Amino acid sequence: MRKEVNMIPLLESVYPHFTPVEREVADFFIHNRDYSIDFSSKNIAKQLHVSEPSLTRFAQKCGYSGYRQFIFDYKESSKQKTRISRELTQRVLNDYEELLQKTYQLVNEELLFRVADLLIRSKRVYIYGQGSSGLVAQEMKLRFMRLGLICEAITDDHMMRMNHALIDESTLLIGISVSGQTETILKSLKLAKMNHAHTILLTANNDKSFKEYCDEIILVAIKSTLSQGKIISPQFPLLIMIDIFYAYFLEDNRTEKERIFSSTLAALDLKNEH
Repeated sequence: MRKEVNMIPLLESVYPHFTPVEREVADFFIHNRDYSIDFSSKNIAKQLHVSEPSLTRFAQKCGYSGYRQFIFDYKESSKQKTRISRELTQRVLNDYEELLQKTYQLVNEELLFRVADLLIRSKRVYIYGQGSSGLVAQEMKLRFMRLGLICEAITDDHMMRMNHALIDESTLLIGISVSGQTETILKSLKLAKMNHAHTILLTANNDKSFKEYCDEIILVAIKSTLSQGKIISPQFPLLIMIDIFYAYFLEDNRTEKERIFSSTLAALDLKNEH
């Protein structure tokens, strides 16, 4: 397995610590694809309208003694290759790559549009999950509520049963179960459908019986040992799929959602000041 050694991850890791001028320099090196140009400090400083000492300080923040050392590694990164030799490293990366490839095959864009529409139209959204799926439910809640979605993650079976009294036709219930065998989640979806709520199940189990009480079934990638959490976290394929329909939800009235997102950041910053 060969992967390019690239300077971009290094620059991205230091990016938050750069000054505005240094970020302009970093942006140039991150997006540049022409390695044949003159990378001398004089030429780059002129091209970016910065001083040569600014390039030196930039390189030092990246961990180099100076700009010349930085640019040597930068040019080498365009042609250098590294070999991942340990079998264990290869196995983990191969598993991730396999799950990503399977996700490509499972994605149904029309379904994602329908899910985004349900999220937009529902007055309340509940996300049910237990164990590692419960952690995904909480992550989903935090991300979507920052875009203005009124939602709640529930991971306790007693709370799920009590919450049943609040579910009606204006509610969307999203159940998460990789195995498709979590009885509490499946029962909650059945009860929600009896109360005329909209229902969605995220699962790796393509059981046709789910269609009896689920409006939409979102299939996620799976490996044979994934549900036991061996090496690859069972949260990974769920989070990929959630990221995808997060993007679909964001795209509807994007300007307003970005305004809400910025407001939540401002609220967090205000809290930190106190």
